[in-house]
Amino acid sequence: MENNYIVVDGKKMRRGYTTGSCATAATKAGAIMLVMQKPLENICIITPNGTELNLKINNIDIKSDSVTCSITKDSGDDPDITNGIEIFATVTYNENFEFSVIGGEGVGIVTKAGLNQSVGQHAINSTPRLTITNALKEVADDYNLTQGLISKISVPKGEEIAQKTFNPRLGIVGGISILGTSGIVEPMSEKALIDTIKSVVNVQKSEGRKTLLITPGNYGKDYLKLNYEFKDETSIKISNYVGESLDYIAEQGFEKVLLVGHAGKLFKLAGGLFNTHSKYGDCRAEIVCASAVKCGVGLDTLSKILDSVTVDEMLLQIEDIDKRKAVVNRIVDRMYDNLNRRTFGKVKVEFIVFTQKLGFLGESPFARDFANQIYRWEQEHIQANKQ
Repeated sequence: MENNYIVVDGKKMRRGYTTGSCATAATKAGAIMLVMQKPLENICIITPNGTELNLKINNIDIKSDSVTCSITKDSGDDPDITNGIEIFATVTYNENFEFSVIGGEGVGIVTKAGLNQSVGQHAINSTPRLTITNALKEVADDYNLTQGLISKISVPKGEEIAQKTFNPRLGIVGGISILGTSGIVEPMSEKALIDTIKSVVNVQKSEGRKTLLITPGNYGKDYLKLNYEFKDETSIKISNYVGESLDYIAEQGFEKVLLVGHAGKLFKLAGGLFNTHSKYGDCRAEIVCASAVKCGVGLDTLSKILDSVTVDEMLLQIEDIDKRKAVVNRIVDRMYDNLNRRTFGKVKVEFIVFTQKLGFLGESPFARDFANQIYRWEQEHIQANKQ
């Protein structure tokens, strides 16, 4: 690939290509070999974003009425669980001069509404479906075929690998998804993470939820397990993307959202940082210190707060427990204002904030009401499904 690298956080990182590109390349290669009845070593495709890929063809099996081959998925320097797997295509003729793509072993089946494909369809997303179909038509045109072509996509290790992805949470069972809008994998792509968050939100919307439960990561999930009776799939893991997640939740028409997270991330919201990754800023000490000034904390303690690294350490510098609570309450108030200003009132945001050492720190006015609403909805939903 030209322009095969991208700079991420000052590091030169190699791009890769998607499962959709692999499926398209395997399809095109299989179609040509079906017509020619002889093997090829490489195949060239143009991805949806215009990148030219020249890929090695593997596992070739040529028969008179079908050809199977595979392309090795290369995710570049992106930490993708699908890196190195084989994406297979089996291409056969269609007497009705139709061109289509179907899923086979290791390609997941959609079981919940709200995803890119309808319930019951194999999880081959719209762009790959289009590029695969177009590859079949291209070969038919090039070789003046009077028959149509069908490509069956399979991933022998797909079901096993899918257990390590979001697919089970999304309601995609039996395998991985064939994905990609550009055809190219950008290392550590924020867009890919945000798209995954949006997919989970879409699924919960299709279930009829009005109140969502979101958390930045594993600390929040662990806290929910210890303190509430929510199932793992109840909460949506949003990583650092608090702002973009809230924007999308509001856009989708949800009424309420409950955010549960560690103060190490959530305190940044009091400073207006809606992407909580450290590369975008770290105002935690300044926020705690500013609140401490308003609460009458002494100069020596303020200096120690500014020299502290973790939120636990910052708060523990305030030995007077009443003043510590007052500091936290001021921060909670600022978080509440900023979160609900972000959504312009389209969705009501409540939250619970904690740390590992100090445990529960604070919550917004209706946080527990929201938690109870989520729990009741789930119990009613479970009961309805039993009937």
